[in-house]
This record gives sequence, structure tokens and C-alpha cells, in this order.
Amino acid sequence: MSNLDLLLKNISSNEKYPINFAELEQAAKEKLEVGPFGYIRSSAGGEETLRKNTESFAKYSIVPRFLNDVSSLNTEITLFGQIYPHPLFVAPVGMNKIAHEDGEIAVAKAAAKYNFPYIQSTVSSYSIEEVAAATEGSTKWFQLYWSKNKEISYNIVKRAEKAGYKAIVVTVDTVMLGWREEDVRNQFSPLKKGIAKGNFITDPVFMASLPDKTEDSIINGIVDYLYHPSLNWDAIAELKEQTSLPILIKGILHPEDAKLAIEKGIDGIIVSNHGGRQLDGVVASIDALPEIVEAVDGRIPVLFDSGIRRGADALKALALGATAVCIGRPFVWGLAAGGQAGVERVLESFLQETKVSISLSGVSHVNDLHKLKVVKS
Repeated sequence: MSNLDLLLKNISSNEKYPINFAELEQAAKEKLEVGPFGYIRSSAGGEETLRKNTESFAKYSIVPRFLNDVSSLNTEITLFGQIYPHPLFVAPVGMNKIAHEDGEIAVAKAAAKYNFPYIQSTVSSYSIEEVAAATEGSTKWFQLYWSKNKEISYNIVKRAEKAGYKAIVVTVDTVMLGWREEDVRNQFSPLKKGIAKGNFITDPVFMASLPDKTEDSIINGIVDYLYHPSLNWDAIAELKEQTSLPILIKGILHPEDAKLAIEKGIDGIIVSNHGGRQLDGVVASIDALPEIVEAVDGRIPVLFDSGIRRGADALKALALGATAVCIGRPFVWGLAAGGQAGVERVLESFLQETKVSISLSGVSHVNDLHKLKVVKS
């Protein structure tokens, strides 16, 4: 279906559904209880970073070129030897069951339908194997939270590799949980409710590490797994010896860390501040991106995460040098509002708006987006 066809189809439809991020959030709010809604919506501290993530996009303006033939748009990118049909990924978001009973399986199925590579979280409500079985043949990556019990981390990575996942994304900005006032206010923790246990109760190494198999032991074991303030570059180097898959690190904001990643043999970077959910008051991801792209200088792929709310945002991140962008909260609101169909609606709209935005910028091949003039106000 062409971009024009989709636009006309939506205008002609009698179906009423949320169109933009604010409408999606409101639709989700009407479906969810206060605790789950607050957990998904909120971020750390006074939510300065959450606001900056989205507001900072307005500082960047595309200067389009016209009278270029954009009748045939090529959005293909190549990462680690694999061709992807477009540069849009589903970001790793954990504990999707708080939004909808079908959780990660619904999201992964929607991602498969529109060829979005799906990055599954360590703290999923459903296991690696369950998601893989439900979406056979689609592209999936696995996001890893590292543990001081590295044997558990190694085994989880081996499970992902065996299940056909194509890359490992190590999140490095969560050595402990951020200060999230909304969750304290609502007295809500999906971790403590056991919603994060999909990959843990199916892991023999994790289960063998517990004093017993009670629910309390499992939840305490998961919490202990996630607390790892001693995480350092050596752990990433050790992980590289355990898998043949490419390893990306997610959470990089400083150009010197990007340079270190290259020195340590990391295969890719995801510029991210965790959607503002970890350290409040940090730089917006879009503001960190240009310096990191410059520091990396094309030696490894640089992906982008945090603050993407629409296709025009994706265009700006790609024009500033990102190889691909990851979509987070919007798909979670879609999941809450309408299950798998809600996620599909979000992803379809993102894909089509991104394609329209690229074409209207005067570019016919996604690899030429870095040539666009971007001004900052």
C-alpha cells in the first residue's frame, strides 16, 4: 500500500482510534489502573529528562531539498551483515503484561507483521522461547541486564542465541533502579508482583541459584539479579567470549564512552537515557546523538532510543546520523489501548509517517539522510 493509499484509507475509515501520542496515552489511561499507568508514563525524579527527551526534538529543523525524484523510496539498512527493510526497531520494554495480558507476545507479533526488528527485554513477562515460538521467522534481538551472577547472564544469552535471536543489547545504565516517585506514590512495583519473571522461571541456572522455589525467593532473586553497581567494561569483554552474536551497548550518552566501546570491541551503540527513567537531569538523547556520531565516525552502527514519538522525530534522528531508531512508549500505549491490534496501528502509522517524512525531505534512499541539512535553534 502506498503512503497516499494509507492516508486516504484512514481518512475514509469509520473506525475511531487514537492518532497521536497524547491520544494513545489518554486511551491507555482509560484502560489501566493507576499503578500500571503511572509506571509506564512516569520517569525518574522530577521528570526533567522525560520532558527534555521530547521537547529537544523541536530545536532541530530539517532543511528539505526539492525537485528530487522521490517516487521510489528505499528504506533498507544493513546491520551486521543482515538487511532490514526499514530503520525502525521496537525498543526493549519490560513487563508488558501490566499493559495487556498478551504482553510481549502481542508486541512481537505486531512487530513481525510490519517487519520491525523486536528487541526483547530480560524482564519480559513471557520467555525467550515463548516469544520465539509465537513469531517464528521474524527478526529478534535480545536485551540483557547483566548480573553479578554472570553464569545466569551467560545462560540467558545462550538461550537467546539458540532461539535464533540476531544480536545482544546490553543495557548499561541500570546498575540500580532509578528514583521513581510515581511508583512510590502509587505503591506499585511490577517487579515485586512477579510480572518480570518470564525469562527467570524458565532458566535452570537462575532457579538453581535460589534457596527454594517459592514466589518470594523468585522475586527476591530477580531483584538481586538486577542490582549490579560494580558493572564495568571487563564484564562486557567477558560476555563477548560467550557468544558469537554481535553485542551492542545501550545507554551511552558521552562521546568518550562511545570511543571506549570501539576500543573494547563492541559491535554497536544505542544512544539512550532509558526514556528518562534512570538518572534525572541528564542530556536529552537527541542532544547527545551528534557528538557520539562524530566520535564513532562510522566505525560501528549508532542506533537511537528515547523520546521518539512520531515519524518526523525518527527522520531527525536519522538525519543526525543514527543508523536506526527504537520506538518505546508509543507501542506500550498502543498495547494498553488495544492489544496486538493497538500495537499494529502504532507501528503501521510510524512506518508510513517516517516514509512520508523521508520523501518530503527530498531523499529517496535512507542512506542519504545524513546529507540533509539540519539547523539547531
